[in-house]
Amino acid sequence: MDSVELVMHPVRLRIIHAFSLHARLTTADLCERLPDVSKATIYRHVGYLVDGGILEAAGEQRVHSVLERRYRLVGQQASIDREQAAALSHDDHRRLFGVAMAALLAEFNAYLDREDSDPVTDRAIYPQTTLWLDPGELANLIAGLRDLIRPLAGNDPSSGRAPYLFNSVLFPGQPLPEHEAPPR
Repeated sequence: MDSVELVMHPVRLRIIHAFSLHARLTTADLCERLPDVSKATIYRHVGYLVDGGILEAAGEQRVHSVLERRYRLVGQQASIDREQAAALSHDDHRRLFGVAMAALLAEFNAYLDREDSDPVTDRAIYPQTTLWLDPGELANLIAGLRDLIRPLAGNDPSSGRAPYLFNSVLFPGQPLPEHEAPPR
């Protein structure tokens, strides 16, 4: 399986997300973080990600009589670059978007299932709005979001910080019918 196929599964995408929060995890750690996913499913998908070069072993230790392996993400293998995205068909994009939304929904449900979840206090937001942008404004928006998020993405866990899953979706909306289009 290539890296695009590997991330086109909601459980594997959630495992990758877990590693973006925690640099090194065992399968037992993953089972704790994804309680709605069976242990066998976690082990199977970790195996796929290791075989596909997205995860690698990052150490071992004996726990009782079992050898426990820690894993970590391998560089940027878990992301789909612009060139790979350009090679995808429209059906591939539909599938990848569906997987991303399914993984996001599963993560949100897992958050809501926690006893301490409080969407208002935790400032969980999921706004949707329409922006009218020309190509330059679109490029500036994307660059501005990158500039805003990039420094924060390097934050280490520390006292007072909580992990927040940030997801942005941006695509063109339905164009106005000709009779409603603004004059040029």
